[in-house]
Amino acid sequence: MHRPPTRLRRRTVLAIGLTTAISLTACGSPTDAGAGPASPSASPTPKGVVDRSTAASVVDTYEKANNKANATRDAQLLGTVEAGQVHEQSKADYVAWDTWTKKRQKEYATPFFYRDRDYFIPAAGSGATWFAVTARSRQDPKAPRGLLIFDRVGGRYKMTAALELKGAPKIARDKHGFAVPADPSKKVGALAPDQIAESYEDYFETGGKTAKRYFAPTEESRESKKIYNDRNKGETGHWATTSYAGQKPSHPAVYALKLAGGGVLAVFPTAHPEKTILKPEHIYDAKITPGPAAAAFNSTPRIAVINTYEGQGLAELQPEAKAKVTALEYGLTGSK
Repeated sequence: MHRPPTRLRRRTVLAIGLTTAISLTACGSPTDAGAGPASPSASPTPKGVVDRSTAASVVDTYEKANNKANATRDAQLLGTVEAGQVHEQSKADYVAWDTWTKKRQKEYATPFFYRDRDYFIPAAGSGATWFAVTARSRQDPKAPRGLLIFDRVGGRYKMTAALELKGAPKIARDKHGFAVPADPSKKVGALAPDQIAESYEDYFETGGKTAKRYFAPTEESRESKKIYNDRNKGETGHWATTSYAGQKPSHPAVYALKLAGGGVLAVFPTAHPEKTILKPEHIYDAKITPGPAAAAFNSTPRIAVINTYEGQGLAELQPEAKAKVTALEYGLTGSK
């Protein structure tokens, strides 16, 4: 009894230690999101949290270490360049490796590289400790871009989030070319970036009775609601009941960037357990056998299977509109 592998486009965005290692070719000439030239009479241009050269080196190092780690499922090596929710998902991928098809294993272990990079570096003194990068996953110029976040963790920059960037949200830059971070605790419309996850998880818990007040319908919200509606259908529903409840993610960092039109683009962590429990009339004569993915963490047949899903999401917030969750990815990270 396990969740379908297509759950919310689960980790098929960019080759970053995720489910699918889509080939990206090398970097070309990254766009500098740092300081632009100052006029002779202007004050010295402020510095960014990093310069473009350093940011490019961070991404290059990530590519190299992640490719090597994926080849042998070396979680310790991966941990030198990756952290946060994306790392929780990557570590879980390594655990589940033997349950995958040979095709999926081959795709995952195929080396990748980021192309068409565009750097969004906040100014030093802005309060940000991180920078963002967008990159295209294929040579096709029409291919979607991904948004990558690199934050300072344990004294070095590591990737902490990676999501598909749908549409073309225009990230704001100040007069020096620096990205403008937003306060995650400040409301934009009905929600602040750090309130998105708790409000959104209502789709899984109730089908969106409360969430629909705050979120505009998107493909992600419809899929989330469908998971709730289908939770007790089929053979599983005959023997057991399944429920969801939001919980605190392992890594709570929220990243927010101002958009040129006045809104905010927010990267948020999220998590929930999926509890499947035998109905009272079957407790004494049946056991739940975990599906392959859950069994990689705990294969013991039992009367209740509680799977933990760690996720990351991307949302657009506008002052006069409902929030839109435009990307959402969960990974099975444990089972008990």
